Amino acid sequence: MSSGLLPRPYRQTGGGRRRQPVRLIRTSAPYARRVRPKPGTRGETVTDQPDTPHAELLRVALEAAERAGALLRDERPASLGVAATKTSPIDVVTEMDLASEKLIAAHLAEHRPDDGILGEEGASTTGTSGVRWIVDPIDGTVNYLYGRQDWAVSIAAELHGERIVGVVSSPPRGQVHHAVLGGGAWLNGERLRCRPSPELGQALVGTGFAYVQERKEVQARLFAELLPHVRDIRRSGSAALDLCDVAAGRLDAFYERGTQAWDHAAGDLIAREAGALTGGRVGEIGGPELMVAASPGVFERLQPLLDELGAWHD
Repeated sequence: MSSGLLPRPYRQTGGGRRRQPVRLIRTSAPYARRVRPKPGTRGETVTDQPDTPHAELLRVALEAAERAGALLRDERPASLGVAATKTSPIDVVTEMDLASEKLIAAHLAEHRPDDGILGEEGASTTGTSGVRWIVDPIDGTVNYLYGRQDWAVSIAAELHGERIVGVVSSPPRGQVHHAVLGGGAWLNGERLRCRPSPELGQALVGTGFAYVQERKEVQARLFAELLPHVRDIRRSGSAALDLCDVAAGRLDAFYERGTQAWDHAAGDLIAREAGALTGGRVGEIGGPELMVAASPGVFERLQPLLDELGAWHD
């Protein structure tokens, strides 16, 4: 097999079921692509990638996300329950969050042993290469727990603090979003561009709420104050997918207070590479205080409005 092709020519479909072949196809598209088959078809398409500075990091991220996604999709226990809680009794961790992060961390350690890792569920190594991986093994854990569709595996790589690779893989949607700094954003091999900016009053906006009751009450009041200024507001339960939805034009904007690096690292890069603007308060980068992403025209109106409404504090 050519060294330019992604490895693992067979995909384990889980639980003793027959393994399905992967078709290997060369194309001229930039970077690696994984295209999940349509229902009823066999295998998946994997394309090769050119020799680019970050191609290896993208390949490793795609492989790790694919393996973790297959585990979560195929091995979910019917009696899945809560293994632990974090910020509140409703901020939950399942055994599959832990298993997914363990799998991803092991894959990264095998292929990139000198890199650092920051994982939501506790994986943490410093590394010596200057590369750090930021991992959310299941973004949208409560959705996953309830058998809902809006959850994803999110993996980002940063080099000396600058995010350079992002992968958000959603097995229930059959979607793999990825981006490389300067290389554009992609969904299942198709180039992404954010939606042209409407007037703010015609913008469809995504958001999320905290699991801490006091903050949730403040966010609910902000929701009510913002709603008359926009078309409508949606809440999916996955910040990573909301950011990808901005990139793909399925939302005009997204905002949330309280997201952590593992929630938004990959999705933020994907949104920016699709032409969206991202940030926090006016003049600041996005982070736990506030994360905002939108098509440029909407961003210019929404960010100062959120600042004025106090979206950045409890």
